[in-house]
Amino acid sequence: MTWHLHGIPFGALDLLALAVLAVSWIAIGWGIEHPPKTLPSVTTLMVDFRRDWMRQFVTRQPRIFDATMIDSLRQGTAFFASACLIAIGGGVALMGNPAGLMNLTQDFAPAGSSEGIELRIIPLLLLLADALMKFIWSHRLFGYCAILMAAVPNDPADPLAYHRAAQAAEINITAARSFNRGLRSVYFALAALAWLFGAVALLVATALCLAVLIRREFASRSRAVLLRKP
Repeated sequence: MTWHLHGIPFGALDLLALAVLAVSWIAIGWGIEHPPKTLPSVTTLMVDFRRDWMRQFVTRQPRIFDATMIDSLRQGTAFFASACLIAIGGGVALMGNPAGLMNLTQDFAPAGSSEGIELRIIPLLLLLADALMKFIWSHRLFGYCAILMAAVPNDPADPLAYHRAAQAAEINITAARSFNRGLRSVYFALAALAWLFGAVALLVATALCLAVLIRREFASRSRAVLLRKP
């Protein structure tokens, strides 16, 4: 069955593909952040390392390394935020002049009109916008973490030292969670781009995206290293 929205062919398979994309995006995020205790993800494993980092930070002198680390994390979030902003601008520009893109995709999945191309770009832009918001918030939280780290007393015996370090650790963890969510949105934005070539292409791209995320979080070599006992 095919519906026509202002002349745009929009079939049941398109609806299914979009639903699979949305459900996969939500489900994998939940699965990564709330895995079974017997099968922790890389994301959850890194939580303990971030807490260990802040405990070590209390007694480390000088603390230049820690300041450099936080600055590096902030630069990473700023880079991805800028990249998303540029990509969103490019997507909006394509919606304003989709003729070139129509020529590229017409042989694979005719969209019927320029409006069809515009419709297929919207999920991509929504995911990129979500990623942008997550990266901006992550950047700000890493800034808060830096301030909390600066508030940690130099004397490890000070009663506030480990309390402030624990606060910094939790803000660091929250910032990393937002960063990882932004990255997942970027992954699925790339999958959403496949809708330009049709619903089947979108389903295949979504499946590949899921496979990549599952492997990296639950079956990668880096995860094996994190689980390695001393």
